[in-house]
Amino acid sequence: MTSSSLQHLIDANHAWAEGVSRQQPGFFQQLAKQQSPRYLWIGCSDSRVPANQVVALAPGEVFVHRNVGNVIVHSDLNALSVIQYAVDYLKVEHIMVVGHYGCGGVLAALHGQRVGLADNWLRHIGDVKMRHYARLASLCRHEQEDALCEMNAIEQAFNVAQTNVVRDAWKRGQPLCVHGWCYGLKDGKVKDLGVTMSCAEDAEQIYRAALQRYPCEAGASKA
Repeated sequence: MTSSSLQHLIDANHAWAEGVSRQQPGFFQQLAKQQSPRYLWIGCSDSRVPANQVVALAPGEVFVHRNVGNVIVHSDLNALSVIQYAVDYLKVEHIMVVGHYGCGGVLAALHGQRVGLADNWLRHIGDVKMRHYARLASLCRHEQEDALCEMNAIEQAFNVAQTNVVRDAWKRGQPLCVHGWCYGLKDGKVKDLGVTMSCAEDAEQIYRAALQRYPCEAGASKA
């Protein structure tokens, strides 16, 4: 049997595991017994945005769901199942929807670039673009790209807040906040987009207030 072409990754894994065990004896044994994260990270599949490392959390401290463009669609049973498990069983206290600047999916939707099968998925981001076209139209190209990355994260955070799982949790008084963030590839820093929702009554107002930060072309209707 030939050796694995990925043996260097297996070796690196073993070295990492041994290092963790030396620094924190019993870490993996304890981790294997339970999963009790306080956070659910919903982010983009982009390899440059590793959830745990970005917020300096150890294994077991953050539950993660990722897809192209950090999109939450109410018909996506995969994403909804993750949210339901995280909220109802793990009892997470925070859901962070995290976009990132320079997102390939957002840029493709913004500039009408064909990707292939993923075009159907990116149509959801295209809908965000059309919904806020008046705001984007007043910006230059670079500003449009950054703004749509942020707007998409805000929209998807609001979509999370609209799910029956989150609404039911709020109704029964379960502590839970939904946040919208955007991550910078160039500096490694997260930007809070000012859309933190902790109850159904205030969610829409907070969502709309977050979008008011973006200019609107004169004479155009606002979102």
